[in-house]
Amino acid sequence: MDAEVTIRDMMTREYVGVSESDSVLGAVQLMQTEGVGSVVVLRGREPVGIMTESDVVGLVADEKDATEITVADVMTSPVVSMRADRSLADAAGVMAQQGIRRLVVTRDDEMVGLLTERDVISASASPSSITSSPEPEVGDAELVGTMETNGGDTEYEGQSICEVCGKLTRELANVNGQLVCTDCREY
Repeated sequence: MDAEVTIRDMMTREYVGVSESDSVLGAVQLMQTEGVGSVVVLRGREPVGIMTESDVVGLVADEKDATEITVADVMTSPVVSMRADRSLADAAGVMAQQGIRRLVVTRDDEMVGLLTERDVISASASPSSITSSPEPEVGDAELVGTMETNGGDTEYEGQSICEVCGKLTRELANVNGQLVCTDCREY
């Protein structure tokens, strides 16, 4: 029997952090230098938000000046976090349920890394490679400082995320090196 894959097994331990008061332009330049698609917004050591490429696209579409806008103005907040020892299936379920692509990973209430949608996808070469934990606990995923949610719904067991549309599904196929759902294969 396969051992359960945990968030710790797949998370990215290194992440790029910025301050709420940093300019969006400075944060974007850092993202480009570091080769990342997002930055964790920190207040001291506490994660208070995430700024992604998508957040910046909205700023550009609104024709705002990235030198005058702060990270706090465009970041997504609050962040959703889960403990590193939780199952990857639980994390995938929370990500799908919350409509997010990144989770802050914690251990003893301290941030230890990030889990991205791509991390989940890379672990799920086949939908059966991710198993769910038997007894999910209330409060395993949380919006930091705001609310708690149960991340262990077994309805997500055996599902993976389409790399094209982000939909959680049981029906994925490898198409040109991407895991793609039935709907996206038609295009």
